[in-house]
Amino acid sequence: MADEHSSTPAQRSLAFSGAGGLRLAAEAVGGRGAPPVLLLHGGGQTRHAWAGTAMRLAEAGFLAIALDARGHGDSQWAEDGDYSGDALAADLARVCASLHAPPALVGASMGGMASMLAVGESPSDLASALVLVDIATRLEPVGVARVLDFMRAHTDGFASLEEAADAVAAYNPHHKARGTAGLRKNLRQRTDGRWYWHWDPRFLDHATRSPAGEALIPQERREQAARRIRIPTLLVRGGSSDVVSPEGARELQQLIPQAELFDVEDAGHMVAGDRNDIFSNAVIGFLRRELPAGS
Repeated sequence: MADEHSSTPAQRSLAFSGAGGLRLAAEAVGGRGAPPVLLLHGGGQTRHAWAGTAMRLAEAGFLAIALDARGHGDSQWAEDGDYSGDALAADLARVCASLHAPPALVGASMGGMASMLAVGESPSDLASALVLVDIATRLEPVGVARVLDFMRAHTDGFASLEEAADAVAAYNPHHKARGTAGLRKNLRQRTDGRWYWHWDPRFLDHATRSPAGEALIPQERREQAARRIRIPTLLVRGGSSDVVSPEGARELQQLIPQAELFDVEDAGHMVAGDRNDIFSNAVIGFLRRELPAGS
């Protein structure tokens, strides 16, 4: 499958080879031969965004693999600065092909768009099931602008972890404060003493605004890919999301007729972080209906 370095029996580090040989870091938990579930985070996040969900999936009988996207977390940065939708989808296809079985894909925001593109445009059975988290073919420009404004506002880092926590709380009032311990996994302190997000800021060159949301993958291409998705699909929307509206979620459901739609109350765009128990229960219930899991 990939280079593997076991840390503990329950949790182990993995390394995959993405498009062009780019090294992608990941973390796995669960039985090695269990049905694989690949967890794909949003832009500016890392694999640690899935910590709670990954453990719940493993307990439910799945092999949960949380992947750092190119340029994020411990994955290699692209020398040419290519963080386009095509590059992300190509990485995903390489990872899926290296697993012992076609995985279920759980993609949030950027990870969901890459999943939609990879599954919809792949000539083969890339995945066994698909969970799209607060992503649609039509995004709300105001919500997308707020996300990008937050990401661009802090490329010069933070003076302290407490300052970073305050910025996150101001951006996402739905997220319950958990101190600064979790932020250490998503920030790195440099020699100047400041704390910086652990992702390549050149990623923002591919996340420009447009009337249809962000241009990482144009809306028309997302629609064409969605129409070709035939595998079991769950659409999860944050009930208070300003990125995906109820109408946008229903429009996506019309393009993927077999898709189920689930709203997570009191959750914003970062659904898994806002209401992890509700989110994880919905995903596990869906996968148990569609895949032959262990327990």
